[in-house]
Amino acid sequence: MGVLRLREFRLLFGAQAVSVLGDRMVAIALAFAVLELGGSASEIGVVLAARTLPMVLTLLIGGVVADRVSRRAVMVAADLSRLISQGAIAVLLIGGSAEIWMVAVLSGLTGAATGFFNPASTGLVPVIVPAGRLQEANGVRATALSGGEIVGPALAGVLIAAVGAGWAMAIDALTFVVSALFLLGLRLPDRIPRAETSFIADLREGWGVFRSLTWVWTFVLAAAVGNLVWGAWSTLGPVIAERDLGGAAAWGTVLGAMGIGALVGALVAVRIYARRPLVLAGAITALMAFPLAFLALGAHVGVLAAGALLAGVSMMLGNTIWESTLMRHAPGAALSRVSAYDWFGSIAFQPLGLVIWGPIAALIGITPALWVAVAAVIVATGGLLAVPAVRNLRDEPLAEPS
Repeated sequence: MGVLRLREFRLLFGAQAVSVLGDRMVAIALAFAVLELGGSASEIGVVLAARTLPMVLTLLIGGVVADRVSRRAVMVAADLSRLISQGAIAVLLIGGSAEIWMVAVLSGLTGAATGFFNPASTGLVPVIVPAGRLQEANGVRATALSGGEIVGPALAGVLIAAVGAGWAMAIDALTFVVSALFLLGLRLPDRIPRAETSFIADLREGWGVFRSLTWVWTFVLAAAVGNLVWGAWSTLGPVIAERDLGGAAAWGTVLGAMGIGALVGALVAVRIYARRPLVLAGAITALMAFPLAFLALGAHVGVLAAGALLAGVSMMLGNTIWESTLMRHAPGAALSRVSAYDWFGSIAFQPLGLVIWGPIAALIGITPALWVAVAAVIVATGGLLAVPAVRNLRDEPLAEPS
């Protein structure tokens, strides 16, 4: 992995690796924190939504800010903000004075800061990594993400069982300190001066660039459909596991296989080259249909785990290729804003996807609902690959490691 020989990338990778590990601990820690406080499943949902919604709402603002000022400064400020909010949750839980509404509010502040961090992070990578190394760099970053998916929940589970959810939250807070220190060590080139414009003008300009790039908005639209459809897996899968597969342990095995697939996808992304990257990234999303179809067919846990592994490969490899393509081909001066619209368009439908499939299954049955989801994946993939701008976008061969 020659890209790790680049000092600035090593620092950015270190910052994101430790931060991702903490982030992947949080979903479990928050859920058990609510339970420790006597909360219900509905209250767990409220707290998790309170973390996600502010992130969605601040993404567009974060994209504009990151294109106007230092992206590193935005990321460091976001890390310090999350240190304070997550640290406050940890102190309240450990001290025994927390209430569920406090956890929800502070989680919302963390989510809002993340909405600033993510577009700035996307915009910073091509500043420190040569264009020919972007996919390798994003593949390496993806290994940290997939590794965190595997290690983070397991570590959180051990900590929660041993000393309580508050200490897991405390470790997450400390990861933001480490991340900020790594980021402060970056040596970045001087920013190119830009004309003074209003915030609204910058937001409109970012939308104009996003809308003008057909390959961007069509891919984001397909991702939005994918996130909407994947809610069927997240909501109906546990029901089937409880009813037919043996319960939570079986479902945990399936999700573990997905994490392994994500790691495989990340490792493949480091080396793979596609002259038509969006064709590969789009076509590989068809693998998402397999676990949904296996659920509908009532497949054995082993078969279902194999489908989940394919989905993990699809998600991580496809997303890495997409991010690299966006970084190479979107205008650099507007990259954080375009990335913000990408994040917003992709994530905004996740909550809806978690809501609709239960009622759909109640109306037509779980198995028919899953086949509808399978069909939606296939149609979305076919529709994306039918777009000429997606098929015709080409990359030059990646630079050889020096």
